[in-house]
Amino acid sequence: MSTKAERTTAFIIETVASVFNKHGYIGTSMSDLTEATGLTKGAIYGNFENKEALALSAYQYNSNLLLSKIDDVLGEKSNALDKLGNLTDFYRNYDTFTLSMGGCPILNTGVDAQYNNRLLVAANKEVIKEMEGKIALVLEDGVKKNELHLPVTPTQFAKQLFTMIQGAIAMATMTSDKKYLTNTIAYLEVLIKKELKK
Repeated sequence: MSTKAERTTAFIIETVASVFNKHGYIGTSMSDLTEATGLTKGAIYGNFENKEALALSAYQYNSNLLLSKIDDVLGEKSNALDKLGNLTDFYRNYDTFTLSMGGCPILNTGVDAQYNNRLLVAANKEVIKEMEGKIALVLEDGVKKNELHLPVTPTQFAKQLFTMIQGAIAMATMTSDKKYLTNTIAYLEVLIKKELKK
């Protein structure tokens, strides 16, 4: 059973995670945080050392939601090509998944924190590596089981695949045009079948 302090800390993180994701580290004011939580500044900072620590916890909360979802998506099927199909299906409607979070945490935090918060930048890089690693494991397993053929190493293909997905998310976000994402996903599905299918 968690203590009252632990429950308060968890409540603050869950409540402000989307606020930081939408407004960024610099753009999120103390009044934004007190308004969202209904708590005083003292109550918030009684649970966190400073704004940077709270922003990092908020980012970790959002990125853990995403990483957990990716684990579910990649764990649904046994065949590597089917797993990749699940991944592209998920990203086709990624905006629905990230709506309550205030958008893609990787994109938002990666751009916002680049020149003003080294801890968030480092955390974001780790999440990107973890995402690429999850995809690479699927590819590696598919090669071992003779389910697919890879023209490059699993790590290299995973990085390129994730780069294209994140680029499409960025363009769809910046232009408010989901076709950037859906068209890229459709292209990736053709590419996966053409390049990887045995």
